[in-house]
Amino acid sequence: MTAISPLQSIHKKGIFGDHHKKNESDLLNIIEIKNLNIVQIFQYKNSKINLDSINIDDLKLPLQKLKVFSNNNTRILWSGPNTWLVVSKKENILNTINKSCTNENFAVTDISHSRAAIQIKGVHSKEVLKKGCPINFNEFEKNSCAGSVYNGITIFVDCIENEPQTFNIFTLRSFGESFYHHISDAALEFGYIAT
Repeated sequence: MTAISPLQSIHKKGIFGDHHKKNESDLLNIIEIKNLNIVQIFQYKNSKINLDSINIDDLKLPLQKLKVFSNNNTRILWSGPNTWLVVSKKENILNTINKSCTNENFAVTDISHSRAAIQIKGVHSKEVLKKGCPINFNEFEKNSCAGSVYNGITIFVDCIENEPQTFNIFTLRSFGESFYHHISDAALEFGYIAT
């Protein structure tokens, strides 16, 4: 059985908005991210395990708030006190997590199918995000993350790269289409390519 992507019916490929007389390299890129494994890890209050001993895909858990540790396949995002999101392209990441994070110390929940994920890339990415989100994106750098809202929709933002500005944004699957409409509408002013 093939999973149906949350944005399958609305994410149409093409060039949209104010793109006339602009180089394609100057336009934003909006991409639906598919086939990601997203796992939430929560450490129980009574857990005695040393977090420095946890290793997932050769990455430690970030202990500093709003930080991300990453490699080519996996990103571990601090999402709250004693709570992390593991976002990975690896199919077996859940097994890898369960080896390091035992059920005596952690609650491990696969939330992959309950999220819609969009990547926005380009020089005006922060401006698009500022239109609907109260985060101070002027201070948001590579490997930063935060939970917030975008026009009233709960989101989680992960800064992937500074040049070009690249963000992965996650929301509940049930809000995916509304969120996509808000982001694509905000991007029209700058012109964007949907791929």
